Amino acid sequence: MRAALRARLGWARRALRGAALGRAPGPPCWSCGAALPGGDGPPRFCPGCRALQPPAPRPDLFRLMDCDRSFRIDPEQLQRRFRSLQRAVHPDRFGQRPPKEQYYSEQHSSLINKAYKTLLNPLSRGLYLLELSGVEPAQETDCDADSAFLMEIMEINEKLAEPKNKDNLEEVENLIKVKQEELTREVTAAFERDDLQEAKKLLAKMKYFANLEDKLKAKKIPS
Repeated sequence: MRAALRARLGWARRALRGAALGRAPGPPCWSCGAALPGGDGPPRFCPGCRALQPPAPRPDLFRLMDCDRSFRIDPEQLQRRFRSLQRAVHPDRFGQRPPKEQYYSEQHSSLINKAYKTLLNPLSRGLYLLELSGVEPAQETDCDADSAFLMEIMEINEKLAEPKNKDNLEEVENLIKVKQEELTREVTAAFERDDLQEAKKLLAKMKYFANLEDKLKAKKIPS
């Protein structure tokens, strides 16, 4: 009891020093009360009792995955980081730990999965970058002025509506792939010149092709 009280008092003193230096401390360790630094980076373990701490309420997924906050990422580096984090916090490692720590392990594992999927996919990565910048994503109606683009989408939809045909589906698949790669290059350029409104418009177009991709996958499922 006294040890826990001393730890909490120590945390309070460090919090005051951190505040004086402009640093926000994190909450004390849930297990032993030891002082912990603030931050929303990788999963934290108490330096004293080694208990896994809960994830931050709204973590920065780029920081969690050790990536620059950029649309351009290294998929292999992202995958290595994903595997490393999952090895550290996967629930299978915490079967003999207290229930609270098991719960935190599940939370971390779920968050890491979400971060990996969000940053790996160009569309979700771009939308997340807009969110971090305070930019609302575009609505589908924002593409209505681009008649040539909408005509292209309609033509692909018509092809998908035709009776199932292997050659036709392969043609549509290749077309969607080419268009997605082209849009990904354009979105990359827009973010790198900090043109968030252009990135927003291009991501709205990517959404259309993502929907077409889902339709294509459903069409390819054996009936």
